[in-house]
Amino acid sequence: MPAHDLTYDDVFLLPNRSDVESRFGVDLSTVDGTGATIPLVVANMTAVAGRRMAETVARRGGLVVLPQDVDTAAVAEIVSWVKSRHVVWDTPLVLTGGDAVADALNLVHKRAHGAVVIVDGDGKPVGVVDEAACAGVDRFARLADVAEPAVVAVPLDTPPREVFELLHSHGGRLALGLDADGRLAGVLTAVGALRSEIYTPAADAQGKLRVAAAIGVNGDVAAKAEAVLAAGVDTLVVDTAHGHQEKMIAALKAVRSVSPKVPVVAGNVVTAEGTRDLIHAGADVIKVGVGPGAMCTTRMMTGVGRPQFSAVAECAAAARELGKHVWADGGVRHPRDVALALAAGASAAMVGSWFAGTHESPGDLRYDEQGRPYKESFGMASKRAVGARTRTDNVFDRARKALFEEGISTSRMALDPARPGVEDLIDSICSGVRSSCTYAGARTLEEFHERAVLGVQSAAGFAEGRPLPAGW
Repeated sequence: MPAHDLTYDDVFLLPNRSDVESRFGVDLSTVDGTGATIPLVVANMTAVAGRRMAETVARRGGLVVLPQDVDTAAVAEIVSWVKSRHVVWDTPLVLTGGDAVADALNLVHKRAHGAVVIVDGDGKPVGVVDEAACAGVDRFARLADVAEPAVVAVPLDTPPREVFELLHSHGGRLALGLDADGRLAGVLTAVGALRSEIYTPAADAQGKLRVAAAIGVNGDVAAKAEAVLAAGVDTLVVDTAHGHQEKMIAALKAVRSVSPKVPVVAGNVVTAEGTRDLIHAGADVIKVGVGPGAMCTTRMMTGVGRPQFSAVAECAAAARELGKHVWADGGVRHPRDVALALAAGASAAMVGSWFAGTHESPGDLRYDEQGRPYKESFGMASKRAVGARTRTDNVFDRARKALFEEGISTSRMALDPARPGVEDLIDSICSGVRSSCTYAGARTLEEFHERAVLGVQSAAGFAEGRPLPAGW
């Protein structure tokens, strides 16, 4: 490796002789003990990680980390809700025939399937309403007047392939899943049916969807850890911007004092020494990255950080020597970046703002001056996040902390018209990573790390690889 550090843009993968004939012959399951079946973790950012995101990503095999700012009672409620979701069928948006068109328009963008199911007093479906059905209709009109009959309504145990074929043959967009009493229990699109045949949900021993949660390093860490663990989280993340500090080491020891039965993740660090210290203090997985995130101003404010590819490679090597793992946290902007993080030795890549611009992120859908949809994202050290985190402090302490805020308080993350849902982005990322594995001749992520051959390129080399759909 060169004497200077490298970002993802600075490196590339060379193809190897391969006998992997199909991308579907690649297993993307992680080996870090979290139970994820794809190497993607959604960062514990308030603008990104909520219940809708947690449910949807876990259904496709990834893991969402609930932010540390979420009250432990709310964490328990969210975890319970996520674990009550079906592992194949999506949660429906539900209204009654007596509700207004305006109510439906406020809901349709909450999920990528973009439809509201109208049910009767017994919870049985009577019709479906989407945005198109509301076009040109008075906002105070009743949904019973605009609802269209469901084309496909089947028992919840109907195989996804059969659901897909029914939707295809009937020209329907959304199938309704019914319980034994004929009540609405779930919805499934044709694409969702396809995905259920490709992805394996991240499920616990009871077959329930997995979810993680973060805690900080201040206050009574042991009590916080106990409360979050009692909520039923499947992975506990101990999180602070500068992870290689005494307070983090003490926090990890406090977490270990309550004997967690789930993997413990800690960070963030960017050095082998920091990785080893946190592992010795009790971490199973180390979060690597200081300053590469889209909402992070740490490097510009402080000069502190490290180019992400080199940080991941060094920390992953140190963790592997001790039988542990790392997550590459931040700096992921293209599917190639995820592949390079895995090639460097990470067990998963952590994604934040990239997923903020999706239907499943917690924020409300907004429109810019040209009518293009977007959602707001913000950094977790920004004025917006710090204000929420310190709301219980006294006025003086809040004002003092406000003087030293970092990070971006608001940024517009546009919804990609071609990929407006987080599952669309997961498809794109996993497709790229699977292809990377086939080029390397690897059937698993561990084989990919072992077989990956990396090179260093100039900025011109990176630019050469960019597509030019509009020509020169």
